[in-house]
Amino acid sequence: MHSCLNQKKPVMALFLALLLLALSGSSSSAAARASDHGDDYMIVAMSSLKLKSACLGHRVTPPLNSTWMPLDLMDGPCSSPSSSSAVVPSVDELLRRDQLRTDEVQKRLSHNVGDDEANGPANSKVTQVNHLAKIKVELGSRKPAKTTASQLGIHPAATVGGGVGTGTLLPGVIQTVVLDTASDVPWVQCVPCPVPPCHPQTDTFYDPTNSGSYAAFSCSSAACRQLGPYANGCANNQCQYRVTYPDGSSTSGTYSSDLLTLNPTTSVNNFQFGCSHADQGNFDSQTAGVMALGGGPESLISQTASTFGRTFSYCLPPTASYVGYFVLGAPSVASSSRSYVVTPMIRDNPSPATFYRVILRAITVAGRRIDVPATAIATGGAAVLDSRTVITRLPPTAYAAVRAAFRSAMMGMYRPAPSKGSLDTCYDFRGVRSVKLPRVALVFDGGVVELDPSGILFNDCLAFAANRDDRMPVILGNVQQQTIEVLYDVDGGAVGFRRNAC
Repeated sequence: MHSCLNQKKPVMALFLALLLLALSGSSSSAAARASDHGDDYMIVAMSSLKLKSACLGHRVTPPLNSTWMPLDLMDGPCSSPSSSSAVVPSVDELLRRDQLRTDEVQKRLSHNVGDDEANGPANSKVTQVNHLAKIKVELGSRKPAKTTASQLGIHPAATVGGGVGTGTLLPGVIQTVVLDTASDVPWVQCVPCPVPPCHPQTDTFYDPTNSGSYAAFSCSSAACRQLGPYANGCANNQCQYRVTYPDGSSTSGTYSSDLLTLNPTTSVNNFQFGCSHADQGNFDSQTAGVMALGGGPESLISQTASTFGRTFSYCLPPTASYVGYFVLGAPSVASSSRSYVVTPMIRDNPSPATFYRVILRAITVAGRRIDVPATAIATGGAAVLDSRTVITRLPPTAYAAVRAAFRSAMMGMYRPAPSKGSLDTCYDFRGVRSVKLPRVALVFDGGVVELDPSGILFNDCLAFAANRDDRMPVILGNVQQQTIEVLYDVDGGAVGFRRNAC
């Protein structure tokens, strides 16, 4: 497997450049924060946190000279028109689903917690959360006799020689997939896929029989043997896979390969993925499957390592009214205007290879530092970066201190409002045009990352929640990551954070 871009990025050089940039700018960046921010509060227009009626595109120009794709959030005006009529879940329902996602990650990480603590309300069989980042890719290719590019209405895919058929193959089908940094096996729904057990989708179903570059792996293939816990036996000498989540949801089918086209200039030959013929769970009709970005050998990141050096980044927009981006490979760090806060990536042996983790030392609220309990670091492990968990989960001890500091900073200025699910610090902002909001920042080994206002308030509530106990690791959710480019330098062992990137 190789990508049609053949220039590998120097990953270690990237890490050293980022680290030197962070160290050289640490004192000056602190002075810049003091002069730019003035104090420990900021004035935020409430309209900036609300959805607009139309998609406003990119707030910031995406990285140039890199392999990037536009990214958008579900259930917003930037989603595809065919999904605009989808039923948007209530805040309570979204938070309930997010708790199930959290339970899923915690169960895979916290080997020392009891089943009752880890499982929670797992029997509802829901994993999809409608505050997720998604991208569009093309999967497969078609011979000219099958259809035409004008009929498909999308750009031509790469030219493929040899293999199954020769000559120019026309584009495959557009598939909308959720970006997931905490899973390993990419998958999409494949024909035959009756509904149920498959879920309805707005994209055309991928049909492997229409693709001139499709192949199913044999049961004796190296790719099949590599599946490990995701292997699901053999059917008609075709390798079968199954991914089962702790809440009961699952996907299963044939482990396969095909041409994956990411953008007009970048495609991946022989991309390995799960061709799903059955899935269980409340998966959203806006998506055809999942693009797994985890650290396991099956993920997109591992499959493209020879080209992109196991380096990727993304930037989630502040609301679904804007577009973000997903990048494969290392962005340029030639100028100080693209400065990152750099922290080590923790990849210890006891944890599954899937997860990317960092050490979160403290959180500051209006200038007050709240240390994360040492027990959470020593027992629960480092914090997990997860693109699919919505609300950041903290050890109860740390969360109680963050909540107290935030409530104190907001005291007397705004009317309290009832809790919303796991969010217990909410305010009534009716009639309020702008809010005086305390600054909140995450303190890592290596630097401090201030959150965007959209990463502090979620539906008029403080956007943090508590784990069940201090033994469970921190999960850094996607709300706190909004507007920040999060750069994963896996081979270099580093994570970079760049503020105001989208």
